[in-house]
Amino acid sequence: MSEGITTACYIVASILFILSLGGLSDQEKARRGNIYGIIGMLLAVGATLFNASVGNYGIIITVVIVGAVIGAVLAARVKMTAMPELIAMLHSFVGLAAVLVGYATFLDTSHVFSGAEKTIHHAEIYLGILIGAVTFTGSVVAFGKLSGKIGGTPLLLPARHLLNIVILIACIILGRMFVNAESIDAAMMPLTIMTILALLFGIHMVAAIGGADMPVVISMLNSYSGWAAAATGFMLSNDLLIITGALVGSSGAILSIIMCRAMNRKFINVILGGFGTKKSSSSSVGGTDQGEAVAITSAETAELIKNATSLVIVPGYGMAVAQAQQSVAAMSQKLRDQGVNVRFAIHPVAGRMPGHMNVLLAEAKLPYDIVFEMDEINDDFPQTDVVMVIGANDIVNPSADDEPDSPIAGMPVLQVWNARDVIVLKRSMATGYAGVENPLFFKENTRMLFGDAKTSIDGVIHSLG
Repeated sequence: MSEGITTACYIVASILFILSLGGLSDQEKARRGNIYGIIGMLLAVGATLFNASVGNYGIIITVVIVGAVIGAVLAARVKMTAMPELIAMLHSFVGLAAVLVGYATFLDTSHVFSGAEKTIHHAEIYLGILIGAVTFTGSVVAFGKLSGKIGGTPLLLPARHLLNIVILIACIILGRMFVNAESIDAAMMPLTIMTILALLFGIHMVAAIGGADMPVVISMLNSYSGWAAAATGFMLSNDLLIITGALVGSSGAILSIIMCRAMNRKFINVILGGFGTKKSSSSSVGGTDQGEAVAITSAETAELIKNATSLVIVPGYGMAVAQAQQSVAAMSQKLRDQGVNVRFAIHPVAGRMPGHMNVLLAEAKLPYDIVFEMDEINDDFPQTDVVMVIGANDIVNPSADDEPDSPIAGMPVLQVWNARDVIVLKRSMATGYAGVENPLFFKENTRMLFGDAKTSIDGVIHSLG
């Protein structure tokens, strides 16, 4: 394949990737956006493989087949509740790939650079390995936290911010040494030391972040993986990889900023680590008697919502764990057929990754026009008869508004307690991912429907008749 055809394929693939991102910004166009992305990636891979400079097709085809089989098996087996940790692990692969490509490019003696060209090339390699190493270990730690293999409690080392600054300064000094080195042997030492420091920094950065803030961490690591890919593109002089990496990096950064605003956090704190580590002395983290929660049955719940004119359903991670989205969709349709105004309220960080609840509701084929974001529906709760909270906790916690010492203080939440009646579906009175008790459970207008969410909803459907 000629260089001109390859370039044309890359341009078309870039356009398809942009269209893919545009489609994914809207639920109704998300499927089309995915199709654009798949076609663009197939075109990009095909154009790269048939480039005149590529050889060793036996090895390439073998590893592509192995990778495709592994990916297909994982995609078929992964549960929706495991999607956040799967995405974190995929980010780690991008980071590791950037590190390996960086070292391979550095050790490649087939191209000799000199002067300013050599300086720029070495700077590309250095930054690619640096970003890739941070992304790799940071994503592995995020995977551990999301999967429960590592505790959600933040690791607060003494003088942790000073430690981060020291690592940053050391990497800058090592970078200067690497770029100015006259030989491969002289450059290898600072490059290796920097890699080790970057790997340790990635571990420390994510380990210092509290469990409640992991949705933001996922979007942040998504951004890092994009910049790592872009740096790899510069190393390989691959324009498409540069464009694709920049798209992923910038969109991930924008998403991180949006998520930070949704949680009343500062974006700079995410980058520096130590995010979401605020201590609390309030009753929300245990201690003061807040009263007694009042339980309700599925039959009583059905009677309450059947006589309501308006119902808002707030899905959370518990709905994903119970795989109750289909039952929730069936219940909402039955109620709508009976004249109840049913709507869904989605918090930006509901679940453990951005858009988690939207994906579940789309899977259940719920109409898009009854699904609302937090800002669109929060003012409607005082006029709502019943709110049904399904497996959500931190995103409906009044402590965010009422207790300035709470770890989630200032975080915008769905103010469900303003409705006439609130029904909370939970397995137990356990705290949410932030480890903060929820005063909502003890309010006079709240009733607790204990048990598996799917079983409870099926019981409600049966009682509705």
